Amino acid sequence: MLKSERLQYIGRLVDEKGIVTATEIMSALNVSDMTVRRDLDELEKSGKLIRVHGGAQAVNYNIDFELSHFEKSTVNTEEKKAIARQAAKLIKDNDTVFLGPGTTIEQLAKEIAGRKVRVITNSLPVFEIIRQQDPDQVFLAGGTFRSHTSCFVGPLCAEVLGRLKFSAAFISCNGLAENQITTSTIEEGQVQETALNNARYRYLLIDEHKFNREDFYVYYKLYNMDGIITDATTNPNLIAHYSQYTQIIQAGKDE
Repeated sequence: MLKSERLQYIGRLVDEKGIVTATEIMSALNVSDMTVRRDLDELEKSGKLIRVHGGAQAVNYNIDFELSHFEKSTVNTEEKKAIARQAAKLIKDNDTVFLGPGTTIEQLAKEIAGRKVRVITNSLPVFEIIRQQDPDQVFLAGGTFRSHTSCFVGPLCAEVLGRLKFSAAFISCNGLAENQITTSTIEEGQVQETALNNARYRYLLIDEHKFNREDFYVYYKLYNMDGIITDATTNPNLIAHYSQYTQIIQAGKDE
């Protein structure tokens, strides 16, 4: 297969699937890892796709459906742990922090469990993680339970959070597209928006695969965040692009 044919094939494959791993391309074309890397780099430079850790993502890739809480917990686990360790460094003893729903945030809860930090959350898994270490240090904002993400949403939850103040809020999202932070439901987004508005500092915790993706509901603007915390393998082009909106902190790298 000629190089031009190979590039066209890879471009079509990425557009069709949204995200494709380098291993899939190697298997389909029977070429080396180095060849795939060179092809992906060339296609990215021409604006045909976006390089992500271990593969490539379509430029206009959208989320067609939301993964379940269990499915999310099995994706990019090591990256999420690294992001959580970096985020924990921003939390001081005696802080009051809001931790939103999401498997990356759950890793952060594990990092700070047992510390002298008051945690407010609408996430049942986050609540359980902190409660097991120190039940006096965690408060669960209740409301309507959303089983798909194991969190509480709705007007009751938002009303409670609207009366509280936080040293910092740490959230995740389903997708970040330019200045827009998105999630799958209006109710979940509104609750997180309320908590963010009541926080002195605001941080978005996402791995590379959340960049240049969008979901149903825009609930916050990136330029109102104090920083994105992501993993060390996130594509430098993504870092450079999104730095125009806010500070980017990469786990394992000097700030």
